[in-house]
Amino acid sequence: MALISSTDFVPRNLVIFTSQHQQLKPTTSHSVQSTVVSCINPKSNERVRVSSSAETGPNTHLLSFDVKETQFMKLIKKSFRAGKFDESLYFIESMAANGCKPDVVMCTKLIKKFFQERKSNKAVRVMEILEKYGEPDVFAYNALISGFCKANQIELANKVLDRLRSRGFSPDVVTYNIMIGSLCSRGMIESAFKVFDQLLRDNCKPTVITYTILIQATMLEGQTDKAMKLLDEMLARGLIPDMFTNNAIIRGMCKKGMVSQAFQFVRSLESRGCQPDVISYNMLLRTLLNMGKWEEGEKLMTEMISRGLEPNVVTYSILISSLCRDGKTEDAVDVLRAAKEKGLTPDAYSYDPLISAYCKDGRLDLAIEFLDYMISDGCLPDIVNYNTILAAFCKNGNADQALEIFEKLSDVGCPPNVSSYNTMFSALWSSGDKIRALGMISVMLSKGIEPDEITYNSLISCLCRDGMVDEAVGLLVDMESTRFQPTVVSYNIIILGFCKTRRINEAIEVLAAMFEKGCKPNETTYVLLIEGIGYGGWRAEAMELANALVSMHAISRDTFKRLNRTFPLLDVYKEISHLATKD
Repeated sequence: MALISSTDFVPRNLVIFTSQHQQLKPTTSHSVQSTVVSCINPKSNERVRVSSSAETGPNTHLLSFDVKETQFMKLIKKSFRAGKFDESLYFIESMAANGCKPDVVMCTKLIKKFFQERKSNKAVRVMEILEKYGEPDVFAYNALISGFCKANQIELANKVLDRLRSRGFSPDVVTYNIMIGSLCSRGMIESAFKVFDQLLRDNCKPTVITYTILIQATMLEGQTDKAMKLLDEMLARGLIPDMFTNNAIIRGMCKKGMVSQAFQFVRSLESRGCQPDVISYNMLLRTLLNMGKWEEGEKLMTEMISRGLEPNVVTYSILISSLCRDGKTEDAVDVLRAAKEKGLTPDAYSYDPLISAYCKDGRLDLAIEFLDYMISDGCLPDIVNYNTILAAFCKNGNADQALEIFEKLSDVGCPPNVSSYNTMFSALWSSGDKIRALGMISVMLSKGIEPDEITYNSLISCLCRDGMVDEAVGLLVDMESTRFQPTVVSYNIIILGFCKTRRINEAIEVLAAMFEKGCKPNETTYVLLIEGIGYGGWRAEAMELANALVSMHAISRDTFKRLNRTFPLLDVYKEISHLATKD
């Protein structure tokens, strides 16, 4: 990785003049020069003048100014605190150009901020300056590695890791934790364990955090035995699991429906020198209520309280959400009141299930009323609350009313996110306003909001629905170059589009492409293809394919029966007989 890609460390828009507006030239050693340095700020176009008079010594830089490092640092810190990070970079470049050594701590902070703003090129530029004019440390490299990992640029992160080693540094456990965590979050568990093996080979000691990351990842993959072995290995190394570790195991078990094992693990915590916390109980409670086991849930809450653990806002939010799901909205409102009487302050997650329930029942007036009540109660709605309202209005065909709310989101301090734009795009397109719908996507991109999988699938679906299947295929190809790879849903939409336009051969080609790309078709994929062939006039071939697929267990017998009702076998046999007679 060529981190040092620029040899010109003096920015082109940095102009340095003498008091007579003549460009400064290198001075010889032991010379004295009195100058006025004028630096133009590219953002504000203001000129800062600094007078200097300095005697250059035999070991100094070509130019010597009275502009001290502290003066530059004040400018850098001031612009950084104001959130003007481009300006901070400008002053760091100026600092380096004037022979001052950039501060590694300040540069590390700036690298993190540039990654947060998705300006990885500027983060790399900071490191370029730091490597050439300063002294980067492991923390600075870790910031760069972390930034690339979060941006899903693992290859670049690995190159920075190689760069770190080539400059004589040894990766620390934080470096490895960043890499392992990033790989695990993307489901690349095998690669994460390879990095873990490298950590051990480098005689770097893993921490509780290292093991917690791996345990959580393996639990989510359903590898309970492997996770428990990691826990034993952790204990053997003298590392004491904390509640983050234990809760990772409980969460994994609950998500996989291993309720009895989760309870057993919680019961075993005391023997391990740990006590379950309210988070542990909340996870168990959510699992029980999702299964409809209210009686067991009540017993669990009683046990939790007897242990001196008071239900928190999350506990009450779980109860509210479960009641709303079961259609007990009024009971959910009572629970919300009870939480407030306990002195708790419900948050947006507490209110959202109630707003969703009213929207689902078509009682939009109550949903809006509840939103107003929420605000008057001192709880500001978040974008999830507003998206729920937007989706409800759009579903009811009130795209214009939804648009009114959408346009006011930024004014109420809740700027729309990608889900907001996805909702409005689909609603406007469905209402026939394609120009405004596409305008939504343009505005979203101009605001630096990245499209997600739903954005792509919504666009593909809308294009296919209007018969623009070739354009949809082009978008699918574009999607492959993003971090959101096409899923079985994406391919199914395209197959449906081709089938509706009687382009069956191309639909079959999409199925073949799915296998090539490693995307496993589901039952819906096959059903769409069978129906496309059948409605295209090839009913005999459709049922022949259905018969083959049911024998391969690719589609269920119930699905086969439904298809048989759609394309009755009697008619198919007649069709086959007719074809045989013609032959």
